[in-house]
Amino acid sequence: MALILAVVMLAALWLRLRLKLRQKEDFDLEAAVAAERQASEDRRLEALMQAQAEMQGRLATMTDLFGARQSEFNRSINERLDGMTHRLGSTITEQTKSTHDNLRILQERLAVIDAAQNNIQSLAKDVVGLQAILSNKQTRGAFGQARMETIIADGLPMGAYAFQETLSNGTRPDCTIRMPNGQPPLVIDAKFPLEAWNAIRDGATPEQKKLAGQQFRRDMEVHLKDISEKYLMHGETQDTAFLFVPSESIFAEIHENFEGIVQRAHKLRVVIVSPSLLMLSIQVIQAVLKDQRMREQAHLIQGEVIHLMEDLGRLDERTRKLQSHFLAAQKDVEMILTSTDKLNRRSARIEAMDFASAPDPTAKPAPQTDASVESRTGLLKLRLVDED
Repeated sequence: MALILAVVMLAALWLRLRLKLRQKEDFDLEAAVAAERQASEDRRLEALMQAQAEMQGRLATMTDLFGARQSEFNRSINERLDGMTHRLGSTITEQTKSTHDNLRILQERLAVIDAAQNNIQSLAKDVVGLQAILSNKQTRGAFGQARMETIIADGLPMGAYAFQETLSNGTRPDCTIRMPNGQPPLVIDAKFPLEAWNAIRDGATPEQKKLAGQQFRRDMEVHLKDISEKYLMHGETQDTAFLFVPSESIFAEIHENFEGIVQRAHKLRVVIVSPSLLMLSIQVIQAVLKDQRMREQAHLIQGEVIHLMEDLGRLDERTRKLQSHFLAAQKDVEMILTSTDKLNRRSARIEAMDFASAPDPTAKPAPQTDASVESRTGLLKLRLVDED
């Protein structure tokens, strides 16, 4: 037991000694590592100090260089700022002048805009008045009637048309145009169902527009039938009547989107006309009336032509008589010229004669020929010796 205890104590002592040796080795190793680390830190510090010295030298050089460049940069900046200030001042002056000019032009345009606005306000009042007219059936009918009457009155002479003339059946069409050659008059109706058309325009949804279109189609068919039944009377009116639409756009919409109405009007012998088509029709009628008036006055024209031909015949006869008088006068003048030529030659011979020997008084005179020249004023007698 004591031996075991001694062995245990020896083992514990050995372990403790081993532990101390291990601690000493570790301490020595740590000291060596610390010394090595210190030496390394010293070398690094020395290198860092050297690098710091180099860096300070470079910083001094860079500071000098940056100082010079900063001075040059400041000088350049100052020059540019001065130039920019000058240009900016000039630009501001020009901009100020331009701004004043633009403000003046703007004021002028604002004055024009104010005048235009006043015109627009006046036009708006007129549009409101027109809308009030179109919203009332009677005034709307009067509006279409007035426009139709203006077109017809401008294109046809007085007496070629009549407004609100009563027919034999008691109806009163808006206008009747008297046709030439005793033909029946042409009837024009100016009552257009504008309410149904405005309902199409005012429809907010496709369904409302569709319903309004159907109502417009029904109203048009009823109105076309009324025109055909009331105004188309055999022998009293023409076989065709006009329905006046007071708008070119409505006329185009009807022909584009309501082909059935156009076909129905054709079957009922009713022609839908716009202001331009009515004006064209009036011009054609005016040409026909003018041709009729010319044919009616043809016999008068022929009589005047006959009188003109008679006057021309008398003028020709008198001209020929005057020509004969001129020819006789010319012949007389030629005879006078012949006599004057003979006188001139005789005078020349008398001037050249030799009077050396006296003439014999007992000699018989030579026979002489009397020549007479008849003139318009009387008989001129000349005693000449004929040389021929």
